Amino acid sequence: MTTDDNPGVIAFPPFIWLVSAVISALVHFFLIRLPIMSYSACLVCGIVFLILAPTLAWSALVAMRTAGTNVNPAKPALTIVRGGPFRFTRNPMYLALCLLQIALGFFLNDWITLMFVVSLALIFHYGVVLREERYLTAKFGEPYLQYKREVPRWI
Repeated sequence: MTTDDNPGVIAFPPFIWLVSAVISALVHFFLIRLPIMSYSACLVCGIVFLILAPTLAWSALVAMRTAGTNVNPAKPALTIVRGGPFRFTRNPMYLALCLLQIALGFFLNDWITLMFVVSLALIFHYGVVLREERYLTAKFGEPYLQYKREVPRWI
């Protein structure tokens, strides 16, 4: 059974990140490497981002479940989530996936892998976020527009 009550994102967002991570790692291992700085400094940065990403994602998941809405963007949104990290960013889970890509770049000590976060953010923006915003505006109207005015899209 399918429903039209969803934003119609281009793909499941963690899958989008996984494709980005795999392609960037393949480029790193088989095509080109551009070191960022000493590996020990990169390792520290990678660890910081590796801690931040799942912490942000987990708190967003908890906020969505607490609010009683679906986490999967293929399912209907049941409410506007304003708690947890949604007080500071409208897209904490996509931001967390971008932070994970940054962590990968630091762990591999590679500018190319790190810069894949730009293409990842653009894919999220045009293929997921803008679609979700249109959907949520149509579904919730002024309360969602007010939320958009109060909370930044990313950070």
